[in-house]
Amino acid sequence: MKPLDEQLADLSVLAREASATMSAAKRETRAQLVERREQVREAALAAADRVKDDIAASGTNVEEQFNALRAKVVSDLDRLKATFADRQMDRNVHRLADHAARKESQAALAIEFAAASIEDARLAVVDSVLASVEADQARSDTGSR
Repeated sequence: MKPLDEQLADLSVLAREASATMSAAKRETRAQLVERREQVREAALAAADRVKDDIAASGTNVEEQFNALRAKVVSDLDRLKATFADRQMDRNVHRLADHAARKESQAALAIEFAAASIEDARLAVVDSVLASVEADQARSDTGSR
């Protein structure tokens, strides 16, 4: 698994690519949009497969990971509400190292999930532009009759 800073850099690149896809899609013909949609769909599927593979490699299933993520959010909210004294825990170096490793693993999963979501969003953007082009084409075809 890549270090978190590299994963975040990759996520930034994906977000910029999604924005560029939107701009380019607006200038494309219907045939180009259909081809782009297929390319983006394949990229979205590949991203989802990579997340699934990473989750499988970690020894847990997808449902367990998402339940763990949901539980983490609830836990984090509860922790924020706790008093300072409640937050003081045993500062054992070994426990802190294990805790840090778990947090890094959770962050890596969240970044991968975000990357897959961006690919899915990029697919939705292309679908939206394609639908608009098809609607415009249908309107012009209807108007020329």
